[in-house]
Amino acid sequence: MSNQIQNIPIAKPWVGEAEAAASSRVILSGWLTQGPEIAAFEKDFATYVGAKHACAVSNCTTALHLALLAVGVQPGDEVITVSHSYIATANSIRYCGATPVFVDIEPQTYNINPILIEDVISDRTRAILVVHQIGMPCDLKAILAIARQHSLPVIEDAACAIGSEILWDGEWEKIGKPHGDIACFSFHPRKVITTGDGGMITTNNPDWDKQFRLWRQHGMSVPDTVRHGAKQVIFESYPMLGYNYRMTDVQAAIGREQLKRLPEIVAQRRYLAERYHQALADIPELKLPTEPTWARSNWQSYCVRLPARCDQRQVMQTMLDAGISTRRGIMCIHREPAYQQEGWSCGITEKPCQCKPSQCDRLIESEYAQDQAILLPLFYPMTEAQQDQVIRCLAVVV
Repeated sequence: MSNQIQNIPIAKPWVGEAEAAASSRVILSGWLTQGPEIAAFEKDFATYVGAKHACAVSNCTTALHLALLAVGVQPGDEVITVSHSYIATANSIRYCGATPVFVDIEPQTYNINPILIEDVISDRTRAILVVHQIGMPCDLKAILAIARQHSLPVIEDAACAIGSEILWDGEWEKIGKPHGDIACFSFHPRKVITTGDGGMITTNNPDWDKQFRLWRQHGMSVPDTVRHGAKQVIFESYPMLGYNYRMTDVQAAIGREQLKRLPEIVAQRRYLAERYHQALADIPELKLPTEPTWARSNWQSYCVRLPARCDQRQVMQTMLDAGISTRRGIMCIHREPAYQQEGWSCGITEKPCQCKPSQCDRLIESEYAQDQAILLPLFYPMTEAQQDQVIRCLAVVV
């Protein structure tokens, strides 16, 4: 087997001459950050997802941080979210001095279980931060109904979800419109499109968008584009505490080219996901990802749940020995050292909570998904021959 399967990565970005030319154009222009390419990328992105405003930032973690600040999250507050996510989701809450309250996931979609949200709402709850995990849209209609009932803003961690869609009032709409209050995206190389790193915040609220633009550049009162184009001397001021959360024009130029590729990338990923569905359906006890009728995933990742008889690490090691990279199920933040002793809650009001630092009876599905699921290779340049090799190898080792 190892002689036939060679070095299939878990992910691989699709970049080429168009991105190289765009980078070169910006470099030769002499304006490398917070310039015209940023404004153009923001406009293109807002148009693509159907949002009124889009603000480019340095990455999705900073996007989440600013989104939480905008909706008023402060020290001592609580934000409802999931443990079953990359650690940045909860970190952004703690940057605000708030506590993440973790809710378990649905085992079929790996997304937050809406029916568990209301049980953990308290007088300290200030927002709900949902995650469209590995590109699969979460049940926003159910979540928003609960949030509106309690006057809570909803922030969408859409780090993985560019190009994903949700059926909304009979029409397919892009994740990021936004359907909640604010949506945040990532352009890390593991994502569907990339700028090397980078992020985007979308909202329909003009006041929040204005605030994002101040915060991302140290709270500076005058944008670079205004100051550099002025016919009179302008002295800027800094009326608030801000951050260095800027995206560069080089990144934005790459992003504009990547956005042009996005429809083709998503179509190919959906095609490859369907091939996985068909080829893996007959493997006994292997559970395949579920796409609800109201959702269209971009298939940022393809996650399968192994049979109970399988050892996750051993399966992954055998596949790696055969030249195929995989990843374990999405991490559980509450199990990480930075969160084991403090910094999170599962919503239990009685003190002390009886949960172990790295194990929680209220997060059973999240823990099981981490321990028993693996992500298979899926990327735009992936050939059918490579995918067939992954399928054959998995069928042998499971």
